[in-house]
Amino acid sequence: MYDCLPMTDSAADHPLLRGLNPVQREAVMAPDGPVLVIAGAGSGKTRVLTHRIAWLLAEHGVWRNEILALTFTNKAAGEMRDRVVELVGPQANRMWVSTFHSSCARILRQDAGLLGYRKEFSIYDQADALRLVDYVRKDLDLDPKRFTSRSLHNAISSKKNDLITASMARESASDAIEIRQAEVYVEYQRRLAEASAVDFDDLLLLVVRLFRESPEALKRWRERFKHVLVDEFQDTNLAQWEIVRMLAEDHKAVMGVGDADQAIYKFRGADYRNIQRFEKAFPNLSTIVLEQNYRSTQNILSAANAVISNNPGRSPKRLWTEQLGGELILRYLAEDEQDEASYIANELQRLIDTDGVRHSEIAIFYRTNAQSRVIEEKLVRNGVPYRVIGGTKFYDRREVKDVLGYLRALVNPDDEVAWKRIVNVPKRGVGDTSVRKVDMYRSGAGVTFREGLVAGSAAGLTGKALTGVQQLLAVMKSVEDEEDFGVAKAIEMILAGTGYLAELEAERTIESEGRRENLAELVGAARDFDLHVERGDLGVLGAIAGLDLAEGEGENGSAEVVVGIARVQAFLEAVSLVTDLDVVDGETAAVTLMTLHGAKGLEFPVVFLTG
Repeated sequence: MYDCLPMTDSAADHPLLRGLNPVQREAVMAPDGPVLVIAGAGSGKTRVLTHRIAWLLAEHGVWRNEILALTFTNKAAGEMRDRVVELVGPQANRMWVSTFHSSCARILRQDAGLLGYRKEFSIYDQADALRLVDYVRKDLDLDPKRFTSRSLHNAISSKKNDLITASMARESASDAIEIRQAEVYVEYQRRLAEASAVDFDDLLLLVVRLFRESPEALKRWRERFKHVLVDEFQDTNLAQWEIVRMLAEDHKAVMGVGDADQAIYKFRGADYRNIQRFEKAFPNLSTIVLEQNYRSTQNILSAANAVISNNPGRSPKRLWTEQLGGELILRYLAEDEQDEASYIANELQRLIDTDGVRHSEIAIFYRTNAQSRVIEEKLVRNGVPYRVIGGTKFYDRREVKDVLGYLRALVNPDDEVAWKRIVNVPKRGVGDTSVRKVDMYRSGAGVTFREGLVAGSAAGLTGKALTGVQQLLAVMKSVEDEEDFGVAKAIEMILAGTGYLAELEAERTIESEGRRENLAELVGAARDFDLHVERGDLGVLGAIAGLDLAEGEGENGSAEVVVGIARVQAFLEAVSLVTDLDVVDGETAAVTLMTLHGAKGLEFPVVFLTG
């Protein structure tokens, strides 16, 4: 245990405390033990977290790999790590500062075998998970109107967030709908296990299961992480809370930073009551409240305080700022959505033309993505450049997903969704009938989908389909046989060997040109990744991609360069864990459109709240 320095002028002059207000300094210097920082919006919580980490490293002699800092986007994790590096130097580069899902993926890469999973498991994003749910729904012959794949997936996700396994869901199902949902859940999990795959929710659920079933693993990770810090604590779900609780239960050196007033992700399983669970689990908790706002003017804060004060059961807190007055909040009562969109388009044009406001400084928020249509149409007609955050992400585009499917099949031969995606892309004569034949064969033989493809004629494949499958397997083998290949090299071999790129070039359409540009961008991203790995620049990559090289580091921080399948796996993990907010660029010369949920934590000089 370490005692904090007395709150004196000399303490305030410490390089790591300079510029902090007294309450922020109190949080940074808090003694070891459970600390809850109630941080109002714009109160400098990220600064407190980064200075706290730097304080532990510089003043407490804590080793960088003994700190686990958890947040909700890779962007936030990267910014936090960069700030710590600025404060204490490059020793912070390979710290475990990452999202819950990234950290859990790293833990599972090391201990997956204890749960019966192979180390090279695939991570299914939402699109992959929906595709597998759809396979299951069709196999169970469920009415697609009554049981949509999305509703079934949402039900499964909700159960997992509440730590309810498939067997538990089956036992507790009480009506016809719940029974059918449970049947899908059970089969979905069976198919995931068969494919050596996990979905996003499994990353959390499996770590909870690991810690509960393996006392040795829990002990090892507890000893590894002697300090746990959690950002946006009010956004944690039950599974995330359980992971934090179990890791910190012995040493109790845990800091949670959050604010129930900012709890807006209930629909994703977030439970602000975790703040109350935190208080009960750690009775000797120190609570520090940050109320000084550095982001907004008093007019905005007064309005926010007036609104949030109506929330029942909230902890008393009233934000204040030294930025007195400020622009008044303007309210426009529109006749309908068309009138509202016209007002927004005209007003933002006035701000740009008259007040010199830049496009990138303006944001338009709405509750649901569907509300953006009318606004987009008006902006297009007025010639206003804009970008929609939360639309189709780069890594969700069809041609990009196709290539990633090849890489996933390369890394994990058991990945059913990956093999089914690529088996006839580009077209090679392997249609739905051939896929069904392979499915029937593998079901009877008890083998994987890939093994069914390898069986060829024994699986009922003939003619063009058999030739096409043999060509596909030959391309995959040629990549596997390549020595010490990088990610870019693997992608280029796949694009050339399968004829994917040649097919796009032959189309000569605007759409095909756009798809070729996307593939060129993907190869560029892969080259950047390869370059980072070869340079040993693994701070960000390690946190996102599960490259845990700390165990093998020498005194100079060097580590063995990862190549081949292992590097492709790391790249896939980095890609699969990217979120919408990780691609928000404040320098883009365009007005930003996004949901209120997506806007959390961002700042814009001019904001329109619609709807």
